Amino acid sequence: MAIGSWIRTFPLVQYLIAWTQELFMSVLKTGPVPQHVAFVMDGNRRFARRRKLEVKEGHSAGFESLAHILEMCYQVGIKVVTVYAFSIENFKRPTVEVDALMEIARTKLLQIIHHGDLADRFGISIRVLGQRNMIPPDVLAAIDKSTEMTKRNTTAILNICFPYTSRDDIATSMREIVKKSEKNELDPETIDEKTLEQNMFTKDCPPLDILVRTSGVERLSDFMLWQSHQNCTVEFVDCLWPEFEPWRFGLILLKWSRSKAVEFRKMEMEREQRQL
Repeated sequence: MAIGSWIRTFPLVQYLIAWTQELFMSVLKTGPVPQHVAFVMDGNRRFARRRKLEVKEGHSAGFESLAHILEMCYQVGIKVVTVYAFSIENFKRPTVEVDALMEIARTKLLQIIHHGDLADRFGISIRVLGQRNMIPPDVLAAIDKSTEMTKRNTTAILNICFPYTSRDDIATSMREIVKKSEKNELDPETIDEKTLEQNMFTKDCPPLDILVRTSGVERLSDFMLWQSHQNCTVEFVDCLWPEFEPWRFGLILLKWSRSKAVEFRKMEMEREQRQL
C-alpha cells in the first residue's frame, strides 16, 4: 500500500478529508453551477499498464472514479452528466478487452439495480445514448432494467454514451429528420440547426457547459462535437481517469463559476449603462 493511501486509513485523517470536502462543496454551491457537464474518461488502460494490472482492472478502477465524480456533481447541483463510456470505434479493440468492457458495464448496471443508493439519493434518471443494436443481449437487458428502474426520477440525469460517436449522433439525427419529412411530419423548408439538435441523442438536455477529458490527450475523439461547439468550456486534464479525484474537478468548477460570475456582472453593468 502506498504511504498516502496508508495515511488515509487513520480516522482523524478521514474526518479532516470529509470536512474539507464538505467545505469545498459549500463554496461551490455559492456561485453559478453548470447544468450539464461531460467527461471523456481516458486513461484506464495506461493506468493498468503502469501498475502491471490486467486491463479490465484498469477499467474497474475507472468506474470507481466515475462514482466519486458523479456524487460530487449531483451534490453541487449539476443536473445532467454525460459520460463517454464506449465508442463505436472501440469494437476494433481486441475481443478480450471488448468482452471485459461489456462485462464491467453489465456488472455496474446490475449494481445500480440492486444497490441504487446514488440514483435514489439524487433522483437520477439513467439514459443510455447510442446504437442499441450493437450491444450484446445480456448487457442490453441490464441497460433496460436500470433505465426502467430510474425513469421516474426527475431531479438529475446520467447519460451513458454506449456505444456512441458524435458523427453517428449527427447522422442518426439526419435520418430521423428524413423520416419525418417523408411522413409529412416536418416541412423540409423549416429544417435548421435547431431541427438537428431536436433529433439528437441529447435533445432533452440543457446546453453543454463543460467538457472534461483526462489523460493529457488534447482531442475530443468524436464525442459531443456538435454540443461542445459553442459556449462550452473544454478542459484537458493531465492525469489518467482513475486518478481524476473530486478535488481536481472542483478546481475546474471553481474556474468556470468565477468566469461566469465575471460574465454575468459585465452583462449587468452593460444593461445598467443602457438604462442611463
